[in-house]
Amino acid sequence: MAIRDIIVVGASAGGVDALVQLVRGLPAGFPASVFVVCHVSPTARSVLPEILSRSGPLLATHATDGEPFLPGHVYVAPPDHHLLLAPGGTVQLTRGARENNHRPAADPLFRSAARHYGPRVIGVVLTGGLSDGAAGLLAVRTAGGVAVVQDPRDAVVAAMPRSATEIAGADHVMPLTGIARLLVTLVREPQTLQSGAGASTMATQSDDPVERASQTVEQTMAAQVRDERRGQVAAYTCPECGGALWQLDEPKLIQFRCHVGHAYDAEVLLAEQTDALEAALWTAVRTFREKGVLTQQLATRERIRGNAEAAARFEEQAAQTNRYAALIVEHVLRAGDGPAPPTTRSGT
Repeated sequence: MAIRDIIVVGASAGGVDALVQLVRGLPAGFPASVFVVCHVSPTARSVLPEILSRSGPLLATHATDGEPFLPGHVYVAPPDHHLLLAPGGTVQLTRGARENNHRPAADPLFRSAARHYGPRVIGVVLTGGLSDGAAGLLAVRTAGGVAVVQDPRDAVVAAMPRSATEIAGADHVMPLTGIARLLVTLVREPQTLQSGAGASTMATQSDDPVERASQTVEQTMAAQVRDERRGQVAAYTCPECGGALWQLDEPKLIQFRCHVGHAYDAEVLLAEQTDALEAALWTAVRTFREKGVLTQQLATRERIRGNAEAAARFEEQAAQTNRYAALIVEHVLRAGDGPAPPTTRSGT
């Protein structure tokens, strides 16, 4: 017998009200852990855990990196962090690349749950725009989990649930009012797996298309290091136009050419990449410093308004931003005989 005790939920526009209604219907002592991603501004203070805690009997908190997860608890992804499930019943927070223009995003949460917990997972996609959650829900179903989608006709914004249904399919499509009751039923009724289903579920977890793409990237990079991509598209881009580079099929040369005709010997390409990297790092330093000044300006405004909490939040952001800029300068740009600021390029 298998239990379903991990519920992953994705929502976006209209999601706060939908989540409030969902958790309101979950009973005290609910024997499953609930993980929530709702798209929020990366710089805003999220009060979603407080809202959800007031809305029902389950305690909701922002997830913290490495903490063990427990049944009867709602874990909310904090702003600007992906929430993932790790092996051993723990959560992981990362600032990995944005997906679907969001961090946090639903897809990384759903994929990690499917990868590590397979048929124990119930994936839920609620109201929202675009298609976040569709690929993740597909991973959940592929790994033997259950997919629950809010009826698009019932959603404030129909795109997310509609995309999830069209791309991943769904085991249950229903109005929001019935989802909590369904989750209680799914969690409390053990599922009988077919003989050998556990083994087949583990085999399908590696079929996650995002995971396969990541593996392909690593394999391509490794082949490039071994000089095994002659006559193929290289793992580099043209420094001048940004287009793909092809490596020439010539054993005695390491030379590249883009589709509009820019050509580079390997050492010339290396020099171009070095210059581009230095420029990018100085751009990062400049951006960090500008962000630090702007957040300090916002802190000043909030102090004048008497909003000490908001001012402290902006001041914390400013301090962190300035630390990042200083670290880049000290440990990367000026480490050892590192380069000085490109004053001739900036005109200062």
